[in-house]
Amino acid sequence: MKKTLHNSMPGANKIETPLYGLILSGGKSSRMGMDKAKIDYHGKPQSEFLFEMVRGYCDKTFLSIRKEQLTDVSTDFPYILDNDEYRGPFNGLLSAHSLFPEAAWMVFACDLPLLDTKTIELLAHNRDAKKDATALATGKSRLPEPLAAIWEPKGLQKAIDYLKTSTSSCPRKFLINSDIHLIYPKDDRVLTNANSLDEYKQIKQILETN
Repeated sequence: MKKTLHNSMPGANKIETPLYGLILSGGKSSRMGMDKAKIDYHGKPQSEFLFEMVRGYCDKTFLSIRKEQLTDVSTDFPYILDNDEYRGPFNGLLSAHSLFPEAAWMVFACDLPLLDTKTIELLAHNRDAKKDATALATGKSRLPEPLAAIWEPKGLQKAIDYLKTSTSSCPRKFLINSDIHLIYPKDDRVLTNANSLDEYKQIKQILETN
């Protein structure tokens, strides 16, 4: 069930745009050496763990996957297949946008094992629908995390236009040059990426000691 959100965020007296959730699970995990979406940090595959947290704040929630992953996806989880029209992380995000262009998307990469409900709620409650996107950022970097963000429909349309002329397919670079709202969690560690075996081991140690 979707949690009731108070529209106390900047410039958002009433938000009528539907908010859908998207867990990006289609990466090939070449550095990790195993599928990051399947890694068990919390008693279940990470993509499913994130799905269950995010869906409480969204009207609908989906896993974003490659066609090769179809046989591995549980029927309990709605999914969106990558269109393979764009490079990098934009592939999954804009594939979802093409299906539901009227929706804003709360998107999270599956390689954020320390992400928690408090951080998701912080993002949801502070969404500024008048911006192109509302993104989480660490206090250290002060840079938007494009794969821990809410992307508004107009921001996604601008991204499509950007990709038509830019040599870069980096969503962070796009957001840096866009009209966005940044949100800073109290603990930077919730945005830690686990992309290698060494980082996986470090995350497991953190979880075991907490």
